[in-house]
Amino acid sequence: MQVIDILNRKGRDVTSLPPDANLSDATILLAAKRIGAVVITDPAGSIGGILSERDVVRALATESVRALALPVSNYMTRTVATCLEGDSLEDLMEMMTQGRFRHVPVQNAEGRLCGIISIGDVVKTLIEETTREASNLRQYIAAAG
Repeated sequence: MQVIDILNRKGRDVTSLPPDANLSDATILLAAKRIGAVVITDPAGSIGGILSERDVVRALATESVRALALPVSNYMTRTVATCLEGDSLEDLMEMMTQGRFRHVPVQNAEGRLCGIISIGDVVKTLIEETTREASNLRQYIAAAG
């Protein structure tokens, strides 16, 4: 299975903010959309960073409530690991495990942001696939028996 299979099921919407948005706006957006990360993009739509719940917690731990008025660019992760639509789920899981992150922006063949995959998306897909395979095996066994 490939990343594109997940995107085709869940959709390609990516929640993003500009780097000058403040941390308070980012936390409101994360809570309202019930998501764990927001991609930080420049006006051309290029990925400049990613702000996760962990980044917010670190900001509050170091700056307290003062952090909420500061730009997300102060706290975002600047080196963003991305994947391609054609990457396998196995490769994606390995990247997430090695990097210890839960959200990966997806780029198309032209290098444009075209989606985001969370570890929850991966787990849900693998559970569905395993359930489908088990059902198919039960049907096969019942038909052969």
